[in-house]
Amino acid sequence: MVHSDNATLDAVFAALSDPTRRTVLETLGERSLSVTELAEPHGMSLTGFMKHLRVLEDAGLISRTKEGRIVRCELSPRPMQEAAVWLSRYEKFWTGRLDALARFLYHQEETEWQKLPPPPPSDPRSPSAGTTPSPPKKSGARGPTRKR
Repeated sequence: MVHSDNATLDAVFAALSDPTRRTVLETLGERSLSVTELAEPHGMSLTGFMKHLRVLEDAGLISRTKEGRIVRCELSPRPMQEAAVWLSRYEKFWTGRLDALARFLYHQEETEWQKLPPPPPSDPRSPSAGTTPSPPKKSGARGPTRKR
């Protein structure tokens, strides 16, 4: 048996899985718009765009109202808040795990630093520890030629 909260979360995450639908939600976060205004920047047919709106509406993420011949869409943030609450449980889990990993790596780095051998002593005659490269050698004598 499917729990209704799980079905809602499934619909929300399915709706959020598409970049076009995420862009629509981002746009509607600023203000409500007509379907035509929403579809315009996406460069797809109105029929194709309406399918995206249907997925968003089925997930409860948008609501549509009709004003005469104009259909306007508005953001309904509640399902996203429910998804955020669901995700926050896992955020706490991963934050704890990542903090533990950071402590482990820090400890490893500190112990490795202590195990490093001391640097080699530098030559007291030279002010720098580096070496000066030798000039390139000239080529040797000419090699044998091919007889014809």
